[in-house]
Amino acid sequence: MIYGFERLKQNLPGIGNRPLWFFTGVLLMTVVLSTSSFSQSPSPYLHHFIGKISASQLVNGADGYGQIDEKIPVAPLLKKGETIGYAYITSDFVGTTGYSGKPIHVMVAVSPDGKLMTAELVKHSEPIILIGIPDKKIKALTESYAGLDLVAEAAAGGSGHDLNIISGATVTIMVIDDSIIRSGLKVARALGLGGLKPLVGRSGPRYEIDPTLDGLRDWSNLSGNGVARRLALDVGQINRAFEATGDARATARPEPGPNDETFIDLQVALISVPVIGRSLLGEAEYDNLVAWLQPGEQAILVAGRGRYSFKGSGYVRGGIFDRIQLIQGDRSVRFRDKIHRRLGALATPDSPSFTELDLFKIPADAEFEPTEPWRLQLLVHRAIGPIKKLFQTFDLSYQLPKAYTRVLPTPLSAVATDLKTEAEEKQALWQRIWRQNIVSIVGLATLLFILTIAFFGQTYLTISERATFWFRIGFLTTTLFFLGWYANAQLSIVNLMALANALATGFTWDAFLLDPLVFILWFSVAASLIFWGRGAYCGWLCPFGALQELTNRIAKRVKIPQIDVPWALHERLWPIKYMIFLGLFGLSLVSLPLAEHYAEVEPFKTAIVLKFQRAWPFVVFAIGLLVIGLFIERFYCRYLCALGAGLAIPGRMRMFDWLKRYNQCGDPCQTCKNECMVQAIHPEGHINPNECLYCLHCQVRYQDTQICPVCIKREVRRARLRGDYSDAKKITAGEHSSYKPPTT
Repeated sequence: MIYGFERLKQNLPGIGNRPLWFFTGVLLMTVVLSTSSFSQSPSPYLHHFIGKISASQLVNGADGYGQIDEKIPVAPLLKKGETIGYAYITSDFVGTTGYSGKPIHVMVAVSPDGKLMTAELVKHSEPIILIGIPDKKIKALTESYAGLDLVAEAAAGGSGHDLNIISGATVTIMVIDDSIIRSGLKVARALGLGGLKPLVGRSGPRYEIDPTLDGLRDWSNLSGNGVARRLALDVGQINRAFEATGDARATARPEPGPNDETFIDLQVALISVPVIGRSLLGEAEYDNLVAWLQPGEQAILVAGRGRYSFKGSGYVRGGIFDRIQLIQGDRSVRFRDKIHRRLGALATPDSPSFTELDLFKIPADAEFEPTEPWRLQLLVHRAIGPIKKLFQTFDLSYQLPKAYTRVLPTPLSAVATDLKTEAEEKQALWQRIWRQNIVSIVGLATLLFILTIAFFGQTYLTISERATFWFRIGFLTTTLFFLGWYANAQLSIVNLMALANALATGFTWDAFLLDPLVFILWFSVAASLIFWGRGAYCGWLCPFGALQELTNRIAKRVKIPQIDVPWALHERLWPIKYMIFLGLFGLSLVSLPLAEHYAEVEPFKTAIVLKFQRAWPFVVFAIGLLVIGLFIERFYCRYLCALGAGLAIPGRMRMFDWLKRYNQCGDPCQTCKNECMVQAIHPEGHINPNECLYCLHCQVRYQDTQICPVCIKREVRRARLRGDYSDAKKITAGEHSSYKPPTT
């Protein structure tokens, strides 16, 4: 520990003369503050907020609250003594942890018929809302959930509504949406609102697929005992269904042909049941199916014939089958091309001929119960205009016959329970976010792979100054436009403060996994600190840093004069960013929201996340820093970046020194020191890893036979060994055509 304190004293400017007791006191104070300042609100949260938000403020016309239910934290909303709805806080029912690591509390009122009367954001600690996106914008989106029908949501598996995303606050919005829907369904079921029934454990036996059944069945047997279920619709049924909508445009465009002509003949079977799969697919094809399925996954066979395709002509590779979906309870499964396979023919000789035979995988995270009832919903559309369509749905109900199941050894007790635990719900949320961002994740992984190869092969990359320059410009451009303005993957000191807060209040991965790109970036930063220090991120992967450097390159191209900060002043400006970091970090231990407000010293959110779309003082501040950066390269990175300071401290523990130096560097040659874009090289020649951005320019000079004195002397020696004394003489005299004198 003493050694650690000594290293800290050496590496943090301005505090090197402090005695050991000073650091011990700071450490003890940090522990006290961190354990005393982050106390959680008593549960349930409804008791806390019901006194702050009046019933009339929550719902127009309400004049008070009833007594909070003893079993579940719900308060009746009263109007002249009659109950008109029920109020609750989402955090009392589901996990609402946001990116800050703290809950996002939304107060919701639901009517007796199962419709949301209102939803109001009452408290949060989300940094992007506190210091970026206007709070009223998020509140307006939360209030837009008023009128949502929970009964319809239950039928659609929780996905019966459109999700509106606010750029820059994707994680926060998805947490709010997920918490409102899931908590609403839990409350509605618990109170029986809108006719919804509670999800309770069964008092009777539970079943599982019986793997011991053997023998092959023919099609007649499978269709006769309910293994293969059928939905047959003719043209007349379709026309009558659209006429029943009352839409004259639909009635005016009937499906042509005789009423008894087959519109679609759809048949479904749970093909992952061993005896069913072997009968319908044959042994070889069933073995392929088993190899395709992962643990916990199931599969269905969907067969169709008739004029209407259940796949749809608009289906393309990489897309979604929008005409069918599987629904079980309040969960739904949409099928995509990656979980789909075509089937050539059935193995049963007496099966009818089908024009479409397809296998669809049911992912494990759908938590599909194969022995429980489910339905395949078919969507049929009819054009009612040049670009408008009207839709009707038809359900094919399915339940695996009891003959193909067996009783579980240990039946569940008859106690109220959810189908999913809260931990599983949280896991499902972040997994859904990761799947939705798969393109960005692959792009980031590609960038990290390229940068890693470049760093490990830096000796070969830096042979050519031109190649190094254009590789860097191309990489920084990708960082700015892809990571920054497209994916909003800009790390911030707020991330570090949120991590410290999570460690102090009970760490979980859930909140950090909600932003996949930032999560991956932080892991890459942690790894790169061991190898290369802070430079891997600050010099290559920081979008705002890339913006500074690219604009400075343009400034140099148009001959804007560059200011060379005197060394004596430069090394005295270094401590500013460390003081900003320590100040913000200490403030976060007392009040994270307050620290997040002061973290606006970072221009990242203005310039990158919000793309300068915010109040003018923030825009002026960010543009001001960029303007200064036109004259002093990477000005903000050098002197003000709290995140860079935070990364520099653990970066001192790196295990390797990859940047090569000669004994002559600094004495007498000052070339690299004078050409370093952030003045990270001391006059005596050594590189300060706290300030180095790992641009690799000094490594270009390290093997430059036109500028580096050591390389020039080596070339002279080689010329003499070759017997080319005239060439050696020219190089020595500085008369060689390729010779450039070193900067001294």
